[in-house]
Amino acid sequence: MLVAAVAAAWVACAVLLSRTAVPAGLDLPDVDTRSVFGAALVDKAAHVERFFLVTWALEQIALLATLWAYARRGAGYARESAAGPIGTGMLLGMLGLAIVWLVQLPFRLADVWWARRYGLTEMGYVEWAFGHWFELGAAFVSICVALLVVMFLARAVGEWWWVPGAGVFVLVGALFAFAQPYLVTGTTPLRDPALRRAAAEIERAQGIAGVPVGVEDVSGTTSQANAYAVGFGASRKVVLWSTMVDGTFSDAEVRVVLAHEIAHHSSRHIPKGLAWFALFALPGAWLLMRLTRGRGGMGRPEAVPLALLVVAAIQLALAPAQNRISRGMEAEADWKALQTARDPAAARSLFVGFARSSLGDPDPPAWAQALLGTHPTLRQRVAMVEAWTARR
Repeated sequence: MLVAAVAAAWVACAVLLSRTAVPAGLDLPDVDTRSVFGAALVDKAAHVERFFLVTWALEQIALLATLWAYARRGAGYARESAAGPIGTGMLLGMLGLAIVWLVQLPFRLADVWWARRYGLTEMGYVEWAFGHWFELGAAFVSICVALLVVMFLARAVGEWWWVPGAGVFVLVGALFAFAQPYLVTGTTPLRDPALRRAAAEIERAQGIAGVPVGVEDVSGTTSQANAYAVGFGASRKVVLWSTMVDGTFSDAEVRVVLAHEIAHHSSRHIPKGLAWFALFALPGAWLLMRLTRGRGGMGRPEAVPLALLVVAAIQLALAPAQNRISRGMEAEADWKALQTARDPAAARSLFVGFARSSLGDPDPPAWAQALLGTHPTLRQRVAMVEAWTARR
């Protein structure tokens, strides 16, 4: 009965979080990608994207195989350490992360080579390698903190560690999401008066106010265009890459981007994302507890190598569900952008411009969209523009 009640509560929360401003039963018309985006661009984008998909698939195979081997042999290292159970567990976690980084490095370098070949990045190999030290250091710290919390709880309360442990993970995720705007460096306030006025108008139309808009300088790094919403509450912010406001895109197109990113805040997508994380964290922590029992549970350092494999496998298995949730939020932001910017021609040309600047495949394979697609495809986004126009 308890399991059934928990499952029913989980489903009820998921239904509430899935509510969207996109009209129910909205039918997206069929869009001919070759006529909208141009046959030459579609063929080139599919060719470029195919390489990234192959390297991603090979990277996942290599990652899981490496973690499987580490899970089998890593337990032996625990007996040779004098750092104590928790200290040994943290050392094994850091060693596993270092091995993972080395395994992933060739595939990431291949992606940089391919991106440089097609003008998607201007970053050199050495610059790329050293530019990721901060990210790698943050990953090391997060692994250490996570293992410290889990192993301490597991040794203190036994197998029930997964209940408070999931809560701690959600709390840490919320703190990071709130602090993220302050961790983004190299941004300056949006200076264009027309775009500042447009942002203020969009905020009023969407019922919020006081969302700062910054510009992140990516010149000399990439020619791709991007924008994102970060933070929540007092820390919320919208960031445009400098490639969005360097003249490549019109003011009308940038206005659509602003409406989309502000819609993430007016729809409270970041807090909703944290709520979704909480829904997945609890069963995920329970599954981690169950699968590491054979190594003595998460209170033992011998379980850490196996835990890394379990976490990687869970993340890959959950990717389709998590991406589907993300695509739903992005579709809602697109719809609200159409409702407030009210410029379907600019939205349509914006999506074509995204395909041109990033060489993204407007209609990728279904498996790739399921495993990697955090946004609707560009073809689907153009189809939503057509559906919105038809409803008017």
